[in-house]
Amino acid sequence: MTTLYHSPQSRSDTVVDLVRLLGAKIEIREVTIARQDGTGGPDPDNPHPEKKVPYLVDGSEHIRERGAIVLYLTDAYPAAKLGPTVGEEGRGSYLSWLAWYQGVMEPLLILKWAGVSHPAIESGLRDEATMLERLAEPLRSGPWLLGERFSAADMLCSSPFQWFKELLPADPTIRDWAERCAARVTR
Repeated sequence: MTTLYHSPQSRSDTVVDLVRLLGAKIEIREVTIARQDGTGGPDPDNPHPEKKVPYLVDGSEHIRERGAIVLYLTDAYPAAKLGPTVGEEGRGSYLSWLAWYQGVMEPLLILKWAGVSHPAIESGLRDEATMLERLAEPLRSGPWLLGERFSAADMLCSSPFQWFKELLPADPTIRDWAERCAARVTR
């Protein structure tokens, strides 16, 4: 059986929501994790090599990092139509958004939260304003990152704004999109 290792009120919540929207028969096993406030700690029952979540085990496959798990699951459950399949229009954009979230958006948000700035960061990842503009660009012509199609990329990229309302920019394009995403997930 496929098992998702999860800790409530963490980044794995988005993957739990995805599992529900996919209609996937996946066991969700709660584990403890070390929290920023000093609570919790590594759980010996968590097979993640760093004891983090989410972590997906599907037979001999072990998948970590939200973008990779999202891609794995949307490919495994194509009938839910939460991610374009190989050869389907929009696949490249979908893959790009998943990778961009992991490689640019989340690191920039963590660095902002930590109060870290440096020219090397802006040279490689750019800055918050550029990140927000990348999000807003496709949303000006369609309600979702892939235009008329809601996808797991919307879930992933909007997830920080669901948790940290103070991160929501004043731009109504992004604010409205984040609200639409939240409404889709809580149905």
